[in-house]
Amino acid sequence: MEKHTPERRPTRQVRVGNVLIGGGAPVSIQSMTNTPTSDVRATVAQIKALEQAGCDIVRVAVPDMASAEAIKAIKAEIGIPLVADIHFDHRLALKAMACGADKIRINPGNIGSKEKVREVVNMASQLKIPIRVGVNSGSLEKHLLERYGGVCAEALAESAMSHAALLEDMGFKDIVISIKSSDVVMSYKAHQLLAEKTDYPLHIGITEAGTPYRGTIRSAVGIGALLLNGIGDTLRVSLTGDPVEEVRAAREILRACGLYRKGIQFISCPTCGRTQIDLIGIATKVEEALEDVDKPIKVAIMGCVVNGPGEAREADIGIAGGKGAAVLFKKGQIIKKIDEDEIVETLVREIKAL
Repeated sequence: MEKHTPERRPTRQVRVGNVLIGGGAPVSIQSMTNTPTSDVRATVAQIKALEQAGCDIVRVAVPDMASAEAIKAIKAEIGIPLVADIHFDHRLALKAMACGADKIRINPGNIGSKEKVREVVNMASQLKIPIRVGVNSGSLEKHLLERYGGVCAEALAESAMSHAALLEDMGFKDIVISIKSSDVVMSYKAHQLLAEKTDYPLHIGITEAGTPYRGTIRSAVGIGALLLNGIGDTLRVSLTGDPVEEVRAAREILRACGLYRKGIQFISCPTCGRTQIDLIGIATKVEEALEDVDKPIKVAIMGCVVNGPGEAREADIGIAGGKGAAVLFKKGQIIKKIDEDEIVETLVREIKAL
């Protein structure tokens, strides 16, 4: 079956630990812990759960020196790169890098004087640690708000470019840029403007997107639109809840855009009055049973003879429901008929055997 993948915007490449961002590398999934970073045990436990869910890079908040110092112990226990999120105090950035952070996230506008920014840049250069320049619609510079009459796409893009230019003037170009807004349309326009102005890799996402239901929908629209337009080299889905849900949502957004090949591509019909098996129950049980399967397999759970045979035939494995039974398809061929009470067990067994 033909695979459709959007053409990616060409960018420079940045290395964060053992993960590459930009330059044709796969779009990496990020998340952020919500435990106190100074609580090493709780933070490590959450990062390990994120790793297992498919997170590529994790960020931790560094609001104080105890959190910065905890990075050393955390790094010793995890297997993915760690980003230190710094605001206001450049000394926290210096300590985080000294303790092993693989990347730092700063807003040069709130980190202090130009001399303090230079201290951070010099240490990052020596240790070959990239810097993510993060701009947020909630903390734009006063002069930009006055010039543009408030927060807008143009102001976000200009702020990001000015901060990147500040680092460039100091001889530093190992940069990833992020511009975050909770406004989906503004975010899309701002990223379009930024993509036209620079070839730095971009970290994309909709900030403060909301609880898992609304936040996932808003993130899917905002992030998906950018990815389909070739924009975005690494991403975070920001949700109010368990960060593991951010990773799961990110995987599905990437998969829907043809940019994620690991794990099950799961499709199922919405059911209608023609359905004569418990398709909702079957689909739910099969999906749960396949949660940890990493094989790049397309599975189709279809309820009737209208679209069912066609969708099942196009999948690697699938069913088309009938009355109290279903026809099993594998690699485009009909294999056999299955009674309803055997569908879940048969499908899971066949999928794991592929």
